[in-house]
This record gives sequence, structure tokens and C-alpha cells, in this order.
Amino acid sequence: MRPKNRRDASGPHEGRPHTDSGHSKSRLSHERIHYLYEDEAIIVVSKPVGLPVIAPEGSRAKNLYDIVTKHLRERNPRARPAVVHRLDRDTSGVMMFAKSALGKKILMSRWNELVRERVYVALAEGAFDADAGRFDSWLLENRAGTVYTVAPETRGALRSITNWHVLRRSPRFTLLELSLETGRKHQIRAQLSAAGHPVAGDSRYGAHTDPLGRLCLHASLLAIEHPFSHQVLRFEDPPPESFLTALNVHEEQRVRGKDESRNDPRKRNPRASGTTRELRL
Repeated sequence: MRPKNRRDASGPHEGRPHTDSGHSKSRLSHERIHYLYEDEAIIVVSKPVGLPVIAPEGSRAKNLYDIVTKHLRERNPRARPAVVHRLDRDTSGVMMFAKSALGKKILMSRWNELVRERVYVALAEGAFDADAGRFDSWLLENRAGTVYTVAPETRGALRSITNWHVLRRSPRFTLLELSLETGRKHQIRAQLSAAGHPVAGDSRYGAHTDPLGRLCLHASLLAIEHPFSHQVLRFEDPPPESFLTALNVHEEQRVRGKDESRNDPRKRNPRASGTTRELRL
């Protein structure tokens, strides 16, 4: 079994920076999906923000599954990809499909065993005091599909572990890299919310900001053992430049505000006012 592009199997798609503008509402055309890797068994893509993996029941909305199916059927009219894991509609990044029923069965039945590493990048609200840490909590989903933390070993709850470290920070936002030890629904979103640092743009989990018009969460790396060759492959997709831009813009505004304050005579001299008067001795 030989991959379509051997270079893509071990790293990011070279020469293709992730230039997501950040605004999910503006990304209505998704025909040009970036294909990171493909062989006879699997296909790996860079999922755009705002595009659902599959269309909601009863809907004909454009979705990633249909686009990948169309791509495969250009060479095999009977091709039918299989979803083996999902990303939320407003999460971007590395997404893999199986290309056969057998591949799907192996990947889904042994997913936790085959996946060696899953890494996300998030722009979270607030400034973290520490440079690194670990979320170890129990998560439960309510009837509305929202996940929240509960007491350990609560009935129906699942233990969820995420390791994180700070990439960049400003007083208002922190850019984080998060590595999953478990893969629960909304795991990162729920744990960051419980920590008081929801993902920017995530109003469902308590975010107060929306700097990019999207959920600021991106799947940047998936390392997995191939279901047939058993070779460990790493697929990377750089995080959107807009994440760093939002962080830098706020930092620049903060620094500019300090400079303006430092140069304001009213700030340097608390007795100064908007008008001057003659001082008599």
C-alpha cells in the first residue's frame, strides 16, 4: 500500500499556510478542500470552519462528507467515504475519513488504541497564571447536548483528561496548545469553560468575546497508526493566522493605551486638568 503523497504522511502540507480569515459566516464556498493525505484506505483533509461534517437530518446543506465523496468519485464512481471521528461545525483542522467499510470498522473499534496523539490550538479568554497544566475532570452531557463538569464518578459521566501549555498570552486572551488523552464530546470547550477561560467565540460555553466571528478552536495534529500498514502517520494543519492576529491586535491596543496614558499630562500630574490656570505664590 503506497500513499498518494508520501511527504504529506509525516508532516504538514508544505507551502500551504493556514490563512483562515476567522469569519465562519463569510466562508460559504467550500469546494476547494485541502487534501492533506490519501492512500487506498484513508483520506485526510483540512476541514474549514463553518462546514458541518455531515448535514443535519432532513437538510441539504453543504457538508464535508458530500465534498469528499465527490472528490473520491472522480476516480471511482462507487466510492463512499466513512466518518470515523468528527469535528464541530465551527472547529477547523485535521479530519480523517476511511475509504472502505473494513477500514471504518477497524478505525472505529480501535480508535482509542490507534490514535497516538491529538492536538488542538485554542484562543481562550483571559490570561492563564501558569505556563502549563492538566485538566482531569468528569464530563456529563445534558439533554440539550451541552457538556459540563460534575463530581467524580457521577453516573453517566466520563473521565476526561487534557494537557495544555501556553503558546502566547495577553491580558485578554491566551493562545493554548492542548493535547487530548481522552476524546470526549466538547471536551476542550467544557473544560476551558469550567476553568473560567472559555474558548473565544464559544457563547454556548460562556464566552463573552467573539473576536473572529467563529469558535476559536483548531485541530492542528492527528497522529494515528494506519489500520492496515500499522505505520504511525502524523498529519498536521497549522492553526489559523487569525488566532495570532487577534492576540497581537489586543496586545498592541494595550501597549498603545499605556503609551498614550504615559504621554497624557493629566496622567503624569494628577492635579492637571483640561484647562490651565495661573499659579500665584
